[in-house]
Parts: sequence; C-alpha cells; structure tokens
Amino acid sequence: MALPDANLKDENVVWHPHAVTRADREQKHGHKGVVLWFTGLSGSGKSTVAGALEQALHAIGVSTYLLDGDNVRHGLCRDLGFSDDDRRENIRRVGEVAKLMVDAGLVVLTAFISPHRAERDMVRDLLDKDQFIEIFVDTPLAICEARDPKGLYKKARAGELKNFTGIDSVYQAPEAPDVHLDGEQLVTHLVPQLLDVLRRHAIIKP
Repeated sequence: MALPDANLKDENVVWHPHAVTRADREQKHGHKGVVLWFTGLSGSGKSTVAGALEQALHAIGVSTYLLDGDNVRHGLCRDLGFSDDDRRENIRRVGEVAKLMVDAGLVVLTAFISPHRAERDMVRDLLDKDQFIEIFVDTPLAICEARDPKGLYKKARAGELKNFTGIDSVYQAPEAPDVHLDGEQLVTHLVPQLLDVLRRHAIIKP
C-alpha cells in the first residue's frame, strides 16, 4: 500500500483559526494540555501504567484521554501493518490526533511501542516544547517475555509473527527521555512518581 506523503498539501486546504483558543479551553479545564508519550517494549507495562495514571488524574478532576496502541489499530489505523513504513504512518496519525486533543486542552496519554526514535521525535516536533513528555517504561526484554500477556513473544519465537519488536525488529530506547521509569516496579509506586512530574511541569496543581 502506498502511504500518503505527509509533506504534500493541497494549496486549497488552509488552517482555520477558531474564536475559542487552546488557552480558553485550558482555562475551562483548569489545567494545561499535554501529551504523555509512554514508550517501551510489548509487555513493559506502559499500557498498565498509563491506564492507572489516567484513573488517578480523572479522580482529581483532570480531563484526559488515553490513546492505546491496540485500540487505535481497530479503527484509525486498521489499514496498517507492522512494516517500518506502516509503523511510521501509525505514529504520524496518532501524533496528529494527539495534537488536536492537546489543542482541546486535554492531558493525552499514549501507550505505543513506538520503537524508532525518529518517529517519537516526529511527534515531539508537532507540539510546543512544553506539550510533549516522553516516558520510557524501561523493562528488560526477559521480563517482558516472561510476562507475555498476549502470548505474542511465544508466537514471535515460533516464527508465527514477523517484525516483532525485540525479537526480529529493533527497539531504539530513548537516549534522554523526559521520564525514565523502572518497569519492574509496582504500578502503585510509578503513578505517584508521574503525578509529581506533572506537578513539577505545572500541568496539574500541587
């Protein structure tokens, strides 16, 4: 499948500014909009941590939305596979959706393997400097494979899954993530750490 060239734009398509601004929406929500980009191997715990953090934020009145890798591939990215080109397009689409959600004043949590640094940097470049926080859930491959909640590592080792990150497809770990989490810790320890990060970044109130 030929993927669209993100650099090609119809000259008749223009961006329309709205009377209600991001600042207006943030004021309404009572907090800033931001993307919390969770990255890590399959089974690292990124979806679990992101979900637990969303629950904690919701409990204190923060407007959130969680974009999960599997859920997105049911609809928005259902036409994509797992080749390098398809992975890039998957992350590009998610980045554009996340950008719109930040404009709506939401705290957007994303849980994607997003194995390549270039794709994560692509999303970072879509947003203002203070609107993107990269969170690396650092869990050793052996631990991820032992957890194997979906049985994917077993299938990959058996040759039933191709281009599986960590087995026959590379994962480029963040070199300088904004937040570096030990994925072997309990979620109950990780969520307070992340809430502290959001307070330090003035995303949520102390």
